[in-house]
Amino acid sequence: MVFTPSETSPGPAVDAILTSVGTQVRALRKEKGLTLQELSEVTHLSPAIVSQIERGLANPSFTTMAQLAHGLEIPVGKLFPSHEETRSPVVRKADRRDLKGVAPEAVGEAAYELLTPDLNGTLEALWVVTPPGHDTSDIPFTHGGEEFGLIISGKKDVYLNGQRHQLEAGDSITFDSTIPHWYKNDYDETCVAIWVITPPTW
Repeated sequence: MVFTPSETSPGPAVDAILTSVGTQVRALRKEKGLTLQELSEVTHLSPAIVSQIERGLANPSFTTMAQLAHGLEIPVGKLFPSHEETRSPVVRKADRRDLKGVAPEAVGEAAYELLTPDLNGTLEALWVVTPPGHDTSDIPFTHGGEEFGLIISGKKDVYLNGQRHQLEAGDSITFDSTIPHWYKNDYDETCVAIWVITPPTW
């Protein structure tokens, strides 16, 4: 199931978000000169689903949002409502945005916190904490752009197209994000790292 129809009203706040997402999808589709059918083909979603999302009648899953964003060639974050007020360039530790439920890498007890003020710039910086046993090998990631990771403490294995790269404190890695990649912490210590992605993915 790639989306959940709005069988019952989820409440005014959620309704407003779904309407905003739909309006954004429709505007971006028209901006790129795509018909519903054409967007359906590039996203592998049915025209009916795309139409319902554009009209704010469906509550799309993260996977569906990612398919739409990749079909429109934008980061997923661009589909969500953004605040118009000017943001401070400083992000205090207590004010970091938790990407739990947004970033698919944030499984289990892993913490993915946004170090940049938002996802509207040209890069995305994350504070990543992965406990022992963290493993994303079930869902290898592939997307446009480039990634850089720096291990602050602990150890982490980064797999690029199946090739394992063991990283320890002080080690860094840079790679093309179109290469299938996933992460594991097979060690006894929690790993803390800084991860930078450009352009923003989520």
